[in-house]
Amino acid sequence: MQFSNKCRETADACRFCWMCRHICPIGNVTGQERNTARARALSLSIVMRGAAELDNDIADNVYECALCGACTEDCATGWDPVIFARDARREIVLAGRTPAYITPMLEKFAANGSIYGAEEENEDFAAAAAKHAAKTDVLFYIGEDARHGGKKNAAKAIALLEKAGVDFTVLANEPVSGRTLYFLCGDVKEARDCMEAAAKTYGEYKKVVFYDAGDAKTAMQEAKELGIECAASLASFPAYIAELIDAKALNVKKGDKKYTFQDPAALTRGIEDTVSARKVLSACGELCDMLLIGKATVLAGQKIMAEYMPATVNGMAAKRWVDCRNMGGKLMVTADTAEYLALEATKPEGFELLTIEEAVLQCL
Repeated sequence: MQFSNKCRETADACRFCWMCRHICPIGNVTGQERNTARARALSLSIVMRGAAELDNDIADNVYECALCGACTEDCATGWDPVIFARDARREIVLAGRTPAYITPMLEKFAANGSIYGAEEENEDFAAAAAKHAAKTDVLFYIGEDARHGGKKNAAKAIALLEKAGVDFTVLANEPVSGRTLYFLCGDVKEARDCMEAAAKTYGEYKKVVFYDAGDAKTAMQEAKELGIECAASLASFPAYIAELIDAKALNVKKGDKKYTFQDPAALTRGIEDTVSARKVLSACGELCDMLLIGKATVLAGQKIMAEYMPATVNGMAAKRWVDCRNMGGKLMVTADTAEYLALEATKPEGFELLTIEEAVLQCL
């Protein structure tokens, strides 16, 4: 197996270190040592040395990682355990050892262009998107997760941009960003091809606004790390909304609501934006933060993993509701489709959940 030198060095550095074991959102739900970066590094380092085969159990363990980067952020010595988890996925796929629960998603991608299969039907979204089919300077990129579970919220995001008087385009046949294949298969040709095709489409516009945090991270961080450049100006949805508020295109009236914001790791650790969403919500009301926020945020949902580890994903969301309650919060706000879906499924009685676009729409 062709593990990179950086991957080998990282696994060797992590295999006897317990420093980040407390921070893994998966491990904190399962309670299993195998879900720590250390345990994964230990098993993979043995495989890298040729002392063991990459068997089904090790492959399963590799896919139990959310690639959220909490361990990387927590590492005082600067190692990135995501490297060996992602490298291992590439080698698993190339070796034909893909777990049985991952294969159907790859087959759906081959058949439908998405790991989730056919798009969700939603009349409100279809009507809203149809009004913005014409080519403009701004592309509003909806994303794979939102098109397969979050269209009702995406329709509200479109409504918010309309309120701001933005002239924008929503593509009927949107190219996938490459994010889901990169998550499942690592740095394989098919994932790169998706990123390059998406970047070519983005380049036809002056500005691209990503509704989904994960797609923003893929375009603004991961694709660039792979040498894939884009001519357009790229922005996350919260950053763009903050820009519109600053420009007075959205006249937000501050109310008395207290918002607890669930930072998407893709924004805070991926593209290092810990400010935009809070700037937006501070214009709407008061912030009531949890203990772990910004770059230290805890994952509250993962749509891809919900396909094969639904109970664990819901467990992450349920823990985040506990964090919200412990700080006196009652109203959670999200800026990520996957986290919204998981938090919605686990929302305790007496609590409220909003997307960032809903929070702003309520204050216009």
